[in-house]
Amino acid sequence: MKRSTSVLLLAAVLFAGAGAWFGWHRLAPAAPQVTAVSNLFGMTLPDLKDQPQALAQWKGQTLLVNFWATWCAPCVEEMPELSALHTELAGKSIHVIGIGIDSPSSLREFALKLPVSYPLYVGGMGGSELTRQFGNQAGGLPFSVLISSDGQVRKTYLGRLNMQEVRRDIAGL
Repeated sequence: MKRSTSVLLLAAVLFAGAGAWFGWHRLAPAAPQVTAVSNLFGMTLPDLKDQPQALAQWKGQTLLVNFWATWCAPCVEEMPELSALHTELAGKSIHVIGIGIDSPSSLREFALKLPVSYPLYVGGMGGSELTRQFGNQAGGLPFSVLISSDGQVRKTYLGRLNMQEVRRDIAGL
């Protein structure tokens, strides 16, 4: 138990460092792999109630996928804005979902303190591999992906989101 906690802590420090460095330098992510969207829609992830959820349920809708972690300060800072965006877009077939790169217990505890209006899923450490498929080679967080209703990656964002930019990008779809 102590060893797994140490491993998680080390991973958290590495991700936080990478996220801070890339957020500071604002390096552009690489091009997403062709299979990234189909891999996303092929996944089943637990929600915060530990119920398996097929991400294929979002296929055919415009989607902003936000990869985040409880220990990532910029991730936490943008969550209220993402929640407001999700509420604003309700009924327009445009959705925000969050995939937490963290342990299920940490994500559940966090959601009790800062509830959001959009669905949150537990990606665990496997979620970081998915971010790499979308072009996030260093694994920095937060990392978001805008996917159009036809399943095309329209834009990726590394670092804290600029909500005006995101709204413009969504309006341009």
